[in-house]
Amino acid sequence: MAKLPVAVQVYSVREDAEKDFKGTIQKIKDIGYDAVELAGLYGMSAQEVRKVLDEVGIRALSAHVPYVELIGDTEKTIDDYITIGCEYIAVPYLTEEYRPGTPEYPHVIEEIERIGRACKQKGVTLLYHNHDFEFAKMPDGQYALDYMYEAIPADLLQTELDICWVRVAGECPSAYIRKYAGRCPVVHLKDYYKEEGKEAGAMYELIGIDGEKPKEQGAFEFRPVGYGHQDMPSVLDAAVASGAKWVVVEQDRSVGRTPMEAITLSREYLRQLGW
Repeated sequence: MAKLPVAVQVYSVREDAEKDFKGTIQKIKDIGYDAVELAGLYGMSAQEVRKVLDEVGIRALSAHVPYVELIGDTEKTIDDYITIGCEYIAVPYLTEEYRPGTPEYPHVIEEIERIGRACKQKGVTLLYHNHDFEFAKMPDGQYALDYMYEAIPADLLQTELDICWVRVAGECPSAYIRKYAGRCPVVHLKDYYKEEGKEAGAMYELIGIDGEKPKEQGAFEFRPVGYGHQDMPSVLDAAVASGAKWVVVEQDRSVGRTPMEAITLSREYLRQLGW
């Protein structure tokens, strides 16, 4: 099987990064990751972050940038991540007031298209990183995620499909990646375990988001890549076949091991598959 370069979302080891950003980035490189995906700048300027990355000798492939930050000062925000060296900027999450089914959602679509156009003009590609709430049905019967990708031209918005949330929503991750062949340059590898027959409780609490109302409590935990329910070989095959350029490991929370140990296990698993 052909292989793609492997990055890691720094959010996976966010507490380490907050304490020692450079040391954490060095450990990520030593583990064998080819790049990082940022989620915040840890109190540093764009120039300072770029300096650390250059000193360690690893690039920031992409960054998760909050929607409100992107709409607040679009030009400066994009310029900062260009300074860091990012090829992609991803809208990572929508808070409840901006989600499908709210009066604001049509405006969100317009704003994401505007941001995508600004990114394109500066040579950066805008991505959208899904959770499960984008699989709510629109009035025409299609998922809100598909509605977004149909409403916004592909040259202004590409996908960053998160395979955990695709499966939690009841869809097949590898099939969904193939559905967006040619439009999925970055695929998020996220594994998990959920107790059979129960709703996954408090999933959003587990990713560090306050204020979310959990469903019925049930056993759910994020796990290193290859240690949960996901059929990773089929996902990786789909990523290659669909023209992806990168896969990104993300584990929102670790159970029974440190976050650094978890991303190490993920990288070792992928290495065993020849990646």
